Amino acid sequence: MLIVSGGFFCKSWKLYQLQIKDIKFYNSLEDISKEDGFFVFSYSLSTESIGVKVKGSNLPKVIFVKIGDIKELRLTYKPVSLEILKFSLDKKAYIQRVKEIKKRIEEGIIYQLNLSTKIDFFLKGQPLDLFLKFFQTQRTPYAFFLDLGDFFIISGSMELFLQKKNNTIISKPIKGTAKSEKKLKESLKDKAENLMILDMMRNDLSKIAKVGSVKVEELFKIERYSTLFQMHSTVSAKTDAEFEDILLNTFPPASVTGAPKKKAVEIIDLLEPHSRDYYCGCAGFRWGKDFTLSVLIRTAFGTKDKLSYFAGSGIVYDSQEEKEWKETLSKVQAFYSFSSF
Repeated sequence: MLIVSGGFFCKSWKLYQLQIKDIKFYNSLEDISKEDGFFVFSYSLSTESIGVKVKGSNLPKVIFVKIGDIKELRLTYKPVSLEILKFSLDKKAYIQRVKEIKKRIEEGIIYQLNLSTKIDFFLKGQPLDLFLKFFQTQRTPYAFFLDLGDFFIISGSMELFLQKKNNTIISKPIKGTAKSEKKLKESLKDKAENLMILDMMRNDLSKIAKVGSVKVEELFKIERYSTLFQMHSTVSAKTDAEFEDILLNTFPPASVTGAPKKKAVEIIDLLEPHSRDYYCGCAGFRWGKDFTLSVLIRTAFGTKDKLSYFAGSGIVYDSQEEKEWKETLSKVQAFYSFSSF
Protein backbone atom coordinates (compact mmCIF):
# COMPACT_ATOMS: atom_id res chain seq x y z
CA MET A 1 0.00 0.00 0.00
CA LEU A 2 1.22 3.51 -0.88
CA ILE A 3 -0.62 6.61 0.36
CA VAL A 4 0.77 10.10 -0.26
CA SER A 5 -0.11 13.71 0.41
CA GLY A 6 -0.97 15.73 -2.68
CA GLY A 7 1.90 18.14 -2.14
CA PHE A 8 4.11 15.78 -4.13
CA PHE A 9 2.28 16.52 -7.38
CA CYS A 10 -0.25 19.32 -6.79
CA LYS A 11 -1.03 22.08 -4.33
CA SER A 12 -3.64 20.02 -2.49
CA TRP A 13 -2.67 18.39 0.80
CA LYS A 14 -5.35 15.73 0.46
CA LEU A 15 -4.38 12.08 0.69
CA TYR A 16 -4.19 9.81 -2.35
CA GLN A 17 -3.80 6.05 -2.63
CA LEU A 18 -1.65 4.74 -5.45
CA GLN A 19 -1.86 1.30 -6.98
CA ILE A 20 1.40 -0.63 -6.58
CA LYS A 21 2.34 -2.53 -9.75
CA ASP A 22 5.88 -3.55 -8.79
CA ILE A 23 8.52 -3.05 -6.08
CA LYS A 24 12.29 -3.19 -6.55
CA PHE A 25 15.22 -2.75 -4.16
CA TYR A 26 18.68 -1.35 -4.94
CA ASN A 27 21.89 -0.67 -3.03
CA SER A 28 23.44 1.92 -5.36
CA LEU A 29 22.28 5.10 -7.07
CA GLU A 30 23.98 3.90 -10.23
CA ASP A 31 21.71 0.85 -10.46
CA ILE A 32 18.30 2.42 -9.84
CA SER A 33 15.37 1.94 -12.15
CA LYS A 34 14.96 4.30 -15.08
CA GLU A 35 11.18 3.90 -14.80
CA ASP A 36 8.78 6.50 -13.45
CA GLY A 37 7.50 5.94 -9.95
CA PHE A 38 8.04 6.50 -6.25
CA PHE A 39 11.50 6.28 -4.68
CA VAL A 40 12.78 6.10 -1.11
CA PHE A 41 16.50 6.81 -0.60
CA SER A 42 18.28 5.85 2.63
CA TYR A 43 20.67 8.22 4.41
CA SER A 44 23.21 5.37 4.20
CA LEU A 45 23.74 6.34 0.54
CA SER A 46 25.97 9.10 1.97
CA THR A 47 28.77 6.55 1.72
CA GLU A 48 28.32 6.56 -2.06
CA SER A 49 27.59 10.27 -2.60
CA ILE A 50 30.22 11.92 -0.36
CA GLY A 51 32.52 9.00 0.49
CA VAL A 52 31.83 8.91 4.23
CA LYS A 53 31.08 5.51 5.74
CA VAL A 54 27.99 5.73 7.95
CA LYS A 55 26.16 3.24 10.12
CA GLY A 56 23.67 1.14 8.25
CA SER A 57 21.46 -1.90 8.55
CA ASN A 58 20.19 -4.68 6.33
CA LEU A 59 17.41 -2.44 5.01
CA PRO A 60 17.62 -1.73 1.25
CA LYS A 61 19.26 1.58 0.44
CA VAL A 62 16.78 2.35 -2.34
CA ILE A 63 13.13 1.33 -2.62
CA PHE A 64 11.40 1.79 -5.97
CA VAL A 65 7.64 1.49 -6.37
CA LYS A 66 6.12 1.35 -9.84
CA ILE A 67 2.67 2.85 -9.57
CA GLY A 68 -0.62 2.57 -11.39
CA ASP A 69 -3.97 4.24 -10.78
CA ILE A 70 -4.34 7.11 -8.31
CA LYS A 71 -7.46 7.82 -6.30
CA GLU A 72 -8.34 10.33 -3.60
CA LEU A 73 -8.51 8.76 -0.18
CA ARG A 74 -10.85 9.68 2.66
CA LEU A 75 -10.34 7.55 5.74
CA THR A 76 -10.75 8.02 9.47
CA TYR A 77 -8.38 6.27 11.80
CA LYS A 78 -9.24 3.64 14.37
CA PRO A 79 -7.90 3.87 17.94
CA VAL A 80 -4.13 3.59 18.08
CA SER A 81 -1.50 4.39 20.69
CA LEU A 82 2.26 4.31 21.26
CA GLU A 83 4.34 3.24 24.23
CA ILE A 84 7.91 4.54 24.49
CA LEU A 85 10.49 1.77 24.83
CA LYS A 86 13.72 3.79 24.81
CA PHE A 87 15.68 6.76 23.44
CA SER A 88 19.00 6.13 21.69
CA LEU A 89 20.08 9.44 23.25
CA ASP A 90 18.17 10.50 26.36
CA LYS A 91 18.21 14.07 27.64
CA LYS A 92 21.49 13.69 29.54
CA ALA A 93 23.29 12.02 26.64
CA TYR A 94 21.87 14.48 24.10
CA ILE A 95 22.99 17.52 26.09
CA GLN A 96 26.45 16.02 26.58
CA ARG A 97 26.80 15.58 22.82
CA VAL A 98 25.59 19.11 22.15
CA LYS A 99 28.48 20.29 24.34
CA GLU A 100 30.90 18.13 22.34
CA ILE A 101 29.59 19.63 19.08
CA LYS A 102 30.01 23.18 20.40
CA LYS A 103 33.60 22.34 21.33
CA ARG A 104 34.27 21.21 17.76
CA ILE A 105 32.68 24.41 16.47
CA GLU A 106 34.92 26.44 18.79
CA GLU A 107 37.92 24.57 17.38
CA GLY A 108 36.84 25.47 13.82
CA ILE A 109 36.29 21.85 12.74
CA ILE A 110 32.63 22.46 11.84
CA TYR A 111 30.23 25.42 11.86
CA GLN A 112 26.91 23.65 12.35
CA LEU A 113 25.71 20.10 12.90
CA ASN A 114 22.35 18.33 13.02
CA LEU A 115 22.12 15.92 15.97
CA SER A 116 19.30 13.40 16.27
CA THR A 117 17.90 10.83 18.67
CA LYS A 118 15.99 7.67 17.81
CA ILE A 119 12.87 6.84 19.82
CA ASP A 120 11.71 3.23 19.82
CA PHE A 121 8.00 2.59 20.31
CA PHE A 122 5.61 -0.28 20.83
CA LEU A 123 2.54 0.18 18.63
CA LYS A 124 -0.93 -0.73 19.89
CA GLY A 125 -3.01 -0.75 16.73
CA GLN A 126 -2.35 -0.73 13.00
CA PRO A 127 0.41 1.24 11.20
CA LEU A 128 -2.13 2.72 8.74
CA ASP A 129 -4.20 4.12 11.59
CA LEU A 130 -1.04 5.57 13.14
CA PHE A 131 -0.24 7.32 9.87
CA LEU A 132 -3.77 8.68 9.48
CA LYS A 133 -3.76 9.97 13.05
CA PHE A 134 -0.32 11.55 12.49
CA PHE A 135 -1.45 13.24 9.28
CA GLN A 136 -4.73 14.51 10.72
CA THR A 137 -2.88 15.90 13.74
CA GLN A 138 -0.42 17.77 11.50
CA ARG A 139 -1.12 17.93 7.78
CA THR A 140 2.01 18.31 5.68
CA PRO A 141 2.63 18.46 1.93
CA TYR A 142 5.02 15.49 1.65
CA ALA A 143 3.48 12.94 4.00
CA PHE A 144 3.32 9.30 2.91
CA PHE A 145 2.67 5.78 4.15
CA LEU A 146 4.41 2.87 2.43
CA ASP A 147 3.43 -0.62 3.62
CA LEU A 148 5.49 -3.46 2.17
CA GLY A 149 3.77 -6.18 4.20
CA ASP A 150 6.49 -7.00 6.72
CA PHE A 151 7.85 -3.46 6.85
CA PHE A 152 6.41 0.07 6.73
CA ILE A 153 7.53 3.70 6.51
CA ILE A 154 5.56 6.68 7.81
CA SER A 155 6.59 10.24 6.98
CA GLY A 156 5.04 13.57 7.88
CA SER A 157 7.66 15.67 6.12
CA MET A 158 7.06 19.31 5.28
CA GLU A 159 10.49 19.87 3.71
CA LEU A 160 11.19 19.95 -0.03
CA PHE A 161 14.65 18.62 -0.81
CA LEU A 162 14.61 18.95 -4.60
CA GLN A 163 12.00 19.60 -7.27
CA LYS A 164 12.86 19.67 -10.96
CA LYS A 165 10.46 20.86 -13.67
CA ASN A 166 11.87 21.09 -17.18
CA ASN A 167 15.35 22.55 -16.61
CA THR A 168 14.56 24.45 -13.38
CA ILE A 169 15.44 22.90 -10.04
CA ILE A 170 14.57 24.29 -6.59
CA SER A 171 15.28 23.40 -2.98
CA LYS A 172 13.62 24.70 0.19
CA PRO A 173 15.85 23.81 3.15
CA ILE A 174 14.24 24.18 6.58
CA LYS A 175 16.25 25.53 9.48
CA GLY A 176 14.51 27.17 12.40
CA THR A 177 11.80 25.66 14.59
CA ALA A 178 9.76 27.28 17.36
CA LYS A 179 6.42 27.11 19.15
CA SER A 180 6.04 30.89 18.60
CA GLU A 181 6.11 32.69 15.25
CA LYS A 182 7.29 35.90 16.94
CA LYS A 183 10.23 34.16 18.61
CA LEU A 184 11.23 32.53 15.34
CA LYS A 185 11.08 35.83 13.46
CA GLU A 186 13.27 37.49 16.07
CA SER A 187 15.76 34.63 16.47
CA LEU A 188 19.18 35.64 15.14
CA LYS A 189 20.43 32.13 15.90
CA ASP A 190 17.81 30.51 13.64
CA LYS A 191 18.38 33.03 10.85
CA ALA A 192 22.14 32.45 10.98
CA GLU A 193 21.63 28.69 10.85
CA ASN A 194 19.12 29.00 8.03
CA LEU A 195 21.51 31.14 6.00
CA MET A 196 24.36 28.70 6.60
CA ILE A 197 22.33 25.78 5.26
CA LEU A 198 21.03 27.86 2.36
CA ASP A 199 24.63 28.60 1.34
CA MET A 200 25.41 24.88 1.48
CA MET A 201 22.46 24.14 -0.79
CA ARG A 202 23.58 26.85 -3.20
CA ASN A 203 26.99 25.22 -3.30
CA ASP A 204 25.50 21.74 -3.87
CA LEU A 205 23.28 22.94 -6.70
CA SER A 206 26.18 24.80 -8.32
CA LYS A 207 27.81 21.43 -9.00
CA ILE A 208 25.06 20.48 -11.45
CA ALA A 209 23.77 23.94 -12.45
CA LYS A 210 24.37 26.03 -15.53
CA VAL A 211 26.96 28.71 -14.79
CA GLY A 212 25.46 31.78 -13.15
CA SER A 213 21.97 30.29 -12.77
CA VAL A 214 21.91 29.66 -9.00
CA LYS A 215 19.86 32.26 -7.13
CA VAL A 216 17.96 32.76 -3.87
CA GLU A 217 14.20 33.04 -4.37
CA GLU A 218 13.02 33.37 -0.73
CA LEU A 219 14.80 34.09 2.54
CA PHE A 220 13.59 33.30 6.08
CA LYS A 221 9.99 32.45 5.17
CA ILE A 222 7.98 31.15 8.12
CA GLU A 223 5.19 28.58 7.76
CA ARG A 224 2.75 27.51 10.45
CA TYR A 225 1.88 23.91 11.29
CA SER A 226 -0.42 22.62 14.00
CA THR A 227 2.31 22.01 16.60
CA LEU A 228 5.10 24.40 15.55
CA PHE A 229 6.47 27.05 13.18
CA GLN A 230 9.25 26.39 10.66
CA MET A 231 11.59 28.72 8.76
CA HIS A 232 12.73 27.92 5.25
CA SER A 233 14.51 29.62 2.37
CA THR A 234 14.35 28.79 -1.34
CA VAL A 235 17.18 28.46 -3.85
CA SER A 236 16.80 27.70 -7.57
CA ALA A 237 19.04 26.86 -10.53
CA LYS A 238 18.95 25.78 -14.17
CA THR A 239 20.26 22.32 -15.00
CA ASP A 240 20.36 19.65 -17.69
CA ALA A 241 21.88 17.04 -15.35
CA GLU A 242 20.38 13.58 -15.00
CA PHE A 243 18.49 12.38 -11.92
CA GLU A 244 21.28 10.15 -10.60
CA ASP A 245 23.98 12.80 -11.11
CA ILE A 246 21.90 15.40 -9.27
CA LEU A 247 21.50 13.08 -6.29
CA LEU A 248 25.17 12.12 -6.23
CA ASN A 249 26.09 15.82 -6.04
CA THR A 250 23.50 16.98 -3.50
CA PHE A 251 22.86 13.99 -1.21
CA PRO A 252 22.49 13.83 1.77
CA PRO A 253 20.36 16.98 2.25
CA ALA A 254 22.30 19.88 3.74
CA SER A 255 19.61 20.73 6.30
CA VAL A 256 19.98 17.39 8.11
CA THR A 257 23.78 17.17 8.12
CA GLY A 258 25.76 20.33 8.84
CA ALA A 259 28.58 22.51 7.56
CA PRO A 260 30.91 21.57 6.06
CA LYS A 261 28.85 18.59 4.97
CA LYS A 262 31.49 15.86 4.76
CA LYS A 263 33.01 16.61 8.16
CA ALA A 264 29.54 17.01 9.71
CA VAL A 265 28.48 13.57 8.45
CA GLU A 266 31.66 12.06 9.92
CA ILE A 267 30.96 13.59 13.33
CA ILE A 268 27.26 12.68 13.23
CA ASP A 269 28.21 9.04 12.73
CA LEU A 270 30.65 9.28 15.64
CA LEU A 271 28.20 10.90 18.08
CA GLU A 272 24.92 9.17 17.20
CA PRO A 273 24.75 5.57 18.48
CA HIS A 274 21.98 4.67 16.01
CA SER A 275 21.91 4.25 12.25
CA ARG A 276 19.62 6.75 10.55
CA ASP A 277 18.56 4.46 7.71
CA TYR A 278 15.65 6.21 5.93
CA TYR A 279 15.53 9.13 8.37
CA CYS A 280 17.31 12.12 6.77
CA GLY A 281 17.24 10.43 3.39
CA CYS A 282 14.71 11.54 0.79
CA ALA A 283 11.62 10.23 -0.99
CA GLY A 284 9.30 11.16 -3.80
CA PHE A 285 8.30 10.81 -7.42
CA ARG A 286 10.15 10.86 -10.71
CA TRP A 287 8.19 11.51 -13.92
CA GLY A 288 10.51 11.40 -16.92
CA LYS A 289 13.23 13.99 -16.30
CA ASP A 290 11.16 15.81 -13.66
CA PHE A 291 10.95 14.85 -10.00
CA THR A 292 9.88 15.95 -6.51
CA LEU A 293 11.77 14.70 -3.45
CA SER A 294 11.09 15.44 0.21
CA VAL A 295 13.61 15.34 3.04
CA LEU A 296 12.74 12.41 5.31
CA ILE A 297 12.21 14.33 8.52
CA ARG A 298 9.24 13.57 10.82
CA THR A 299 9.72 9.97 9.76
CA ALA A 300 9.25 6.56 11.37
CA PHE A 301 9.68 3.00 10.16
CA GLY A 302 9.31 -0.45 11.60
CA THR A 303 7.76 -3.90 11.49
CA LYS A 304 4.37 -4.94 12.87
CA ASP A 305 4.15 -3.53 16.42
CA LYS A 306 7.70 -2.11 16.77
CA LEU A 307 8.84 1.10 15.15
CA SER A 308 11.35 3.92 15.50
CA TYR A 309 10.79 7.67 15.11
CA PHE A 310 13.64 10.16 14.81
CA ALA A 311 14.00 13.83 15.72
CA GLY A 312 16.88 16.26 15.95
CA SER A 313 18.03 19.85 16.04
CA GLY A 314 20.72 21.97 14.43
CA ILE A 315 23.58 22.89 16.74
CA VAL A 316 25.59 26.11 16.33
CA TYR A 317 28.07 27.87 18.61
CA ASP A 318 25.46 29.82 20.57
CA SER A 319 23.05 26.87 20.96
CA GLN A 320 21.65 26.40 24.45
CA GLU A 321 21.68 22.72 25.38
CA GLU A 322 18.33 22.68 27.17
CA LYS A 323 16.58 24.52 24.33
CA GLU A 324 18.00 22.14 21.73
CA TRP A 325 16.56 19.18 23.64
CA LYS A 326 13.17 20.89 23.88
CA GLU A 327 13.25 21.68 20.15
CA THR A 328 13.99 18.03 19.42
CA LEU A 329 11.00 16.89 21.47
CA SER A 330 8.77 19.53 19.86
CA LYS A 331 9.31 17.75 16.55
CA VAL A 332 7.81 14.60 18.04
CA GLN A 333 4.63 16.26 19.36
CA ALA A 334 2.43 15.54 16.33
CA PHE A 335 3.51 11.90 16.37
CA TYR A 336 3.54 11.30 20.11
CA SER A 337 2.35 13.89 22.60
CA PHE A 338 4.61 14.28 25.62
CA SER A 339 2.72 15.45 28.68
CA SER A 340 5.50 17.88 29.53
CA PHE A 341 8.90 18.91 28.16
